[in-house]
Amino acid sequence: MSTCTTCPYCGVGCGIIASPDGSIKGDPTHPANLGRLCSKGSALGETIDLEGRLLTPMVDGVETDWDEATALVARKFSETIRDHSRDSVAFYVSGQLLTEDYYVANKLMKGFIGSANIDTNSRLCMASSVAGHKRALGADTVPGTYEDLEEADLIVLVGSNLAWCHPVLHQRIAAAKEARPEMRIVNIDPRRTATSHLADLHLSIAPDGDVALFNGLLAHLNATGRVNRAYVNAHVTGFDIAVEAARATDPAASGLSADDLAVFYSMWASTGKVVTVYSQGVNQSACGTDKVNAILNCHLATGRIGRPGMGPFSVTGQPNAMGGREVGGLANMLANHLDIENADHRDAVQGFWASPTMCTAPGLKAVDLFQACADGRIKALWVMSTNPAVSLPDAQGVADAIANVPFTVVSDIMARTDTGDLADVLLPAAAWGEKSGTVTNSERRISRQRPFLPMPGQARPDWQIISEVARAMGWEKAFDYTSPAAVFREHAQLSAAMRPFGRDFDISGLASLTDTEYNALEPVQWPVPETGKGQRRFFADGGFFHADGKARMLPLTAPNALEDGTFHLNTGRNRDQWHTMTRTGKSPRLGAHLAEPYVEIHPEDAKKVGLGTAELCILSDGHNTTILRTLPTDRVARGTLFAPMHWTRQVSASGPVNAVVQAGTDPVSGQPALKFGRVSAQRFAARWYGFATSATEMHLHGDYCAVARTETGWQAELAGLTDIEEPQDLLSKLVGPLAGSISVVSDGATGMQRVAHHADGRLTALLFLAPEPVQLSRAHAVAAIGQASPAGAALAGRAAGGQADSGPTVCACMSVGLHDLKRAIADGAASVDALGQCTGAGTNCGACKPELAALLPAHPTTVAAE
Repeated sequence: MSTCTTCPYCGVGCGIIASPDGSIKGDPTHPANLGRLCSKGSALGETIDLEGRLLTPMVDGVETDWDEATALVARKFSETIRDHSRDSVAFYVSGQLLTEDYYVANKLMKGFIGSANIDTNSRLCMASSVAGHKRALGADTVPGTYEDLEEADLIVLVGSNLAWCHPVLHQRIAAAKEARPEMRIVNIDPRRTATSHLADLHLSIAPDGDVALFNGLLAHLNATGRVNRAYVNAHVTGFDIAVEAARATDPAASGLSADDLAVFYSMWASTGKVVTVYSQGVNQSACGTDKVNAILNCHLATGRIGRPGMGPFSVTGQPNAMGGREVGGLANMLANHLDIENADHRDAVQGFWASPTMCTAPGLKAVDLFQACADGRIKALWVMSTNPAVSLPDAQGVADAIANVPFTVVSDIMARTDTGDLADVLLPAAAWGEKSGTVTNSERRISRQRPFLPMPGQARPDWQIISEVARAMGWEKAFDYTSPAAVFREHAQLSAAMRPFGRDFDISGLASLTDTEYNALEPVQWPVPETGKGQRRFFADGGFFHADGKARMLPLTAPNALEDGTFHLNTGRNRDQWHTMTRTGKSPRLGAHLAEPYVEIHPEDAKKVGLGTAELCILSDGHNTTILRTLPTDRVARGTLFAPMHWTRQVSASGPVNAVVQAGTDPVSGQPALKFGRVSAQRFAARWYGFATSATEMHLHGDYCAVARTETGWQAELAGLTDIEEPQDLLSKLVGPLAGSISVVSDGATGMQRVAHHADGRLTALLFLAPEPVQLSRAHAVAAIGQASPAGAALAGRAAGGQADSGPTVCACMSVGLHDLKRAIADGAASVDALGQCTGAGTNCGACKPELAALLPAHPTTVAAE
């Protein structure tokens, strides 16, 4: 039996049809994806096993029952509030929570504990967009819809690697461009990415050059008569001072040439139907809010907002970052997009909740919250469904801060995470596929997540866990929910009660849903008013949410250029991984594309530092270090580095890359500048390198070690600073006791050593060691595990004559390797479509298509001699 549900990854909010046997396919009826899925969504069936799951409450590492765990959490929080203050406790929650979970957590902290110390990992993702929206529009309103991406004549992608981070939206744009080749796309990103291949123009902007770029555009629009004076006069304030500030800005501070600026300004100015899509390259900055407002200024000045095919579009990073904002999950917000600072708003929400108290001021934002943990102000902390010891900047400092809190609770689905390892109490939460609720995607569309698996062990949904603690703290009636439908009804009823404030968020039309109607709820875009029809877009005819009904343009100043002398570190995501790999790390094919932490560095910079291809690099911020595999490439500019943020202390001996990102934040939004670290780089002077693969789980060991799942078990990349130990001893430390036969081959000429372990006639482990980065077919070595492979064949490290070797994975969806593609090209495949037809590569999510295209000129088709 199959179930319609929603993907738990990014904010696109794709519909999925899932079955208990793990079969997954896209839902062709869901408006967000129309049946499309990315590599991560396609592999969800590989992540729903129970290996590593937290299935029972734990107190100080010992299993207990729910009654004891709930009573302990309630007692500790109550005593902390009594002995210190309501502001001595904090929740840190997640865009992975469902709206119902978020709602109950926010209600408990703000209306019953009486503190606003509840923040969320959405602070790391969308806080600057929220702040920019509120400053300009009067509310955190996304004006447009996904259909605008298909109706636009010009799409400007700013700080967004859509092809990797939101692949289904990238597919929709690519399909629209194929249908209308006259559509133009501009990609603004310091780094050349997979998204750049779709663009007609790639602008390699300087880090934090966005305000200068869009200030220059605003000045150009004004100078060339492109301002919509009627719209500005009727619906906008602040135009003159914003233009004055823009004219005082030097667009060259964007790092772009005069020619590139002229081309871009002309394209934007002359195209009425323009959508500006922006994401983390804009938000994750010390001036992120100003960047958002610089973009909004241009759309407001031209009136290009809220109409088909035009408007600013903030693309959300998490599946329910929008739902969290709707219920007030950020420390500086109330539910229903209301304001903590507004006494009338506070009184109205408190009255609806009939709560004994209400927070009166914004609480601690994420970075400040963990600083308060470090300096002792926070005495009790509850982390829900997130991993801040990895994902926040200064990740080691955050880990130390959590360890400093006298009482820490972590609700999670996994028994081991970097954050969970620091907890006093672990509470087993229900996972995707087991829990029921709603999420809201980037275009304001509410969709149901439905269970299709039984809840394992003692796992419980988060709304229930929070409610039970709240009841144990003495608030039985206010948290007597019996189902997620009951929570959702209250959430919708609150929006109905708040309608007199005239806010954008209105789902009063859903306030009387029965449980049956809730279970059957189809994807719906808010607002959903109780009477009348909701609007699909906002602000075409004004109607902004400031008191005067007008939008505000802001005068903005471009930041100073970054100092020289260190590298600028840009962190981000991989195509096939998600956050800290709690879920995606379970899937072998998702790990096959890029299996270890790495850093992209310009070849000239690598040469200057003394780094060769595949050698290891030490990054340091002066306090902490991390070790990454070197990937020299001209995709990054001189003086800049790019490194993904996914690897944790569970899978990498050198820890998370965010350990070397400083904890600077935007002064308005509090969002950390995760894309703007300052680091030094030096060569890791390895005495030896290694690669191992085994049928059993591998343990971290040595100066450098990174482990990953494979189709046949596990693999590890290794390196050491001191003389190598005995190969057999090293292998046993990686995989455990070796009860079987060992074969060792040493090559005195090259210094390479190879070890094979067999048990019951099957190959169970391989280890390759060398003084240089190990060169072998990793795909072939991995595939040999579990086979009755002779030691000699296995230790060769490559396929024997006549055996096909797929090579490194290029297409994770279809498990197509580099050598498969090279063979197809040699056999006559001369286009990306032809490669797809004969190998399947690029036919699912399409995120690998830029890599396929790059292969074609490098490997020309063989032509028979005439």
